[in-house]
Amino acid sequence: MRMMNAGGTRLHYCVDGPDGGLPVVFANSLGTDLRVWDAMLPLLPKGLRIVRYDKRGHGLSESFPAPYAMDDHVADLAALLATLGISGAVVVGLSIGGLIAQGLAASRPDLVRALVLMDTAHRIGTAESWNARIEAIRSGGLESIGDAVMERWFSAAFRETRADDVLGWRNMMVRTPVEGYIGSCTAIRDTDYGVEAAALGVPTLALCGSNDLATPPDLVRATAALIPGARFELIDGPGHLPPVEAPERTAELVAGFVAGLLQ
Repeated sequence: MRMMNAGGTRLHYCVDGPDGGLPVVFANSLGTDLRVWDAMLPLLPKGLRIVRYDKRGHGLSESFPAPYAMDDHVADLAALLATLGISGAVVVGLSIGGLIAQGLAASRPDLVRALVLMDTAHRIGTAESWNARIEAIRSGGLESIGDAVMERWFSAAFRETRADDVLGWRNMMVRTPVEGYIGSCTAIRDTDYGVEAAALGVPTLALCGSNDLATPPDLVRATAALIPGARFELIDGPGHLPPVEAPERTAELVAGFVAGLLQ
């Protein structure tokens, strides 16, 4: 376990690979921790400096009372990278992690060499949908939305054939600190990076699971269309968490993108 005070937020993080390797930073989705990347990381090329962390209010990182702003998440990641001495990173962001990645690239371009935006968009959901989710959690806890979230996270086939695994991910989600989960809901609710996305100037790969019900492929494709030169790839089969449900194909696409940066 590694903990770091990053700009006033105590963050849990992991670093693997040589100090001199290309830094690849992974930002996870709402209701998950850094384990969401476990299945795909061994499939990536050797020699990368891989950084994973739990954003505020998730995993083993510090939680604060809601609401949060997306700028809070962006500042946490910027402080973590600065403390680790990392700049020019490939930032891989899943769902809210993709919003954090876009915000970091827009506000601190010195820290970002390229982006992989996975099952995310410049804007996710509506104020009404996020307020309804927050109200449901305040009334019934995270347990009350657990089954609905699993239907968005995973395809029907995965839920049927990997029921034990799905239970584990559900347990992870419902055990997220409530204030951390709601705080991140408010951050997503209040974020629209449409203007920022159109001004991004770094190589960008956008990925989406074909059965994603949280950020559907057309939404992710539309965000990629905003970003100059971005490429969109559809991953056949998975829902909202391709690193879990389709780690081989996800790693293949990320590895190919990274290899192109090193040529």
